[in-house]
Amino acid sequence: MSDTVPLLGIEGSIARISLQAPGRHNALSIEDLAAFAEHLDRVRQTPGLRALVVSATGRSFCSGHNLAHFDPEHAAEVPPPVEFERVADGIEALSIPSVCALQGSVYAGGTDLALACDFRIGVAGMVAGMPAARIGIHLYPGALRRYASRLAPGLAKRLCLLSATVPAEELLRGGFLDALVEPEALDAEVAATLTPLLANAPIAVQGMKAALNAYARGEATAEVLARSGFLTSFRSADILEGLRASKAKRAPVFAGR
Repeated sequence: MSDTVPLLGIEGSIARISLQAPGRHNALSIEDLAAFAEHLDRVRQTPGLRALVVSATGRSFCSGHNLAHFDPEHAAEVPPPVEFERVADGIEALSIPSVCALQGSVYAGGTDLALACDFRIGVAGMVAGMPAARIGIHLYPGALRRYASRLAPGLAKRLCLLSATVPAEELLRGGFLDALVEPEALDAEVAATLTPLLANAPIAVQGMKAALNAYARGEATAEVLARSGFLTSFRSADILEGLRASKAKRAPVFAGR
């Protein structure tokens, strides 16, 4: 497979963005990041979506920002890769929940793309590494915030300060991964994670995601978001459907209104 920009597919209520540059371990170029940002715009603008899956092809999930355009002799003249931060922030800010399917190892900014997703499923044998300090790069604020709020402090510091390469089992214990499976079981585990996301009431799911993220960021608006979401759910048609389905002992069919 030749290297191309990330691809977007929409299947019913699921959007899928797939990294398609296995020849460079899915390192993201400026063009890749622009395409990724456009895909996120389309996801935001498409009604009826319930979840996003971020995946990749090849041996590695993502090796971060493609530094091929950096000239070591003129590094100070090159603007920092803020496009990468914007893409990761964009994933995190989506109203719908996201699942990252890590079919291989992940490095550098690729770790932040994964952390920007709500759920991360990895495979046995994978590792994660953050070599930024090794080449003199201080991570951008969004990445450090996600590292600090999602990972055990010891794991975050091992990755960022020691530039350690961390095996899958430790990633699971430290909160980087939500599930760890054999490679052949990855698709099934992603599907198992998507099943409740597609079945649960979208107003409740999306409202609680927004509030949880705001609480994790320490934002003053978190309480307002949580209260608003709580009241909105009680004014929705979905709660009526949920109560009727519970009484009738059947599966609810939520419309997201």
